[in-house]
Amino acid sequence: QVQLVESGGGLVQPGGSLRLSCATSRSSFSVYAMGWYRQAPGKQREWVAVISSGGTTTYADSVKGRFTISRDNAKNTVYLQMDSLKPEDTAVYYCNANYLGVQSYWGQGTQVTVSA
Repeated sequence: QVQLVESGGGLVQPGGSLRLSCATSRSSFSVYAMGWYRQAPGKQREWVAVISSGGTTTYADSVKGRFTISRDNAKNTVYLQMDSLKPEDTAVYYCNANYLGVQSYWGQGTQVTVSA
């Protein structure tokens, strides 16, 4: 079992920035692909960004150029730097750890609200 703990959410004005963190105590963190997903009220959960075990990053079109995913394997932590935030980015953001598609774990989520 992999426990993931997200932090860094909050209330921010449009155009502002937040950095989300997702930490685990799992020593094999480096072998997992790590992703961020989000779920807005009344909508399905959607994929935001992923970083492979080798450091390759991929982004949803809606956040490309504004969000940056990164990982620090020494700290067993993945980050999501969110810049130029928009009201439509408001959602609960979830961290996911995936190993070869056969193991998948989720954090509890952290709320991000973008509002003036």
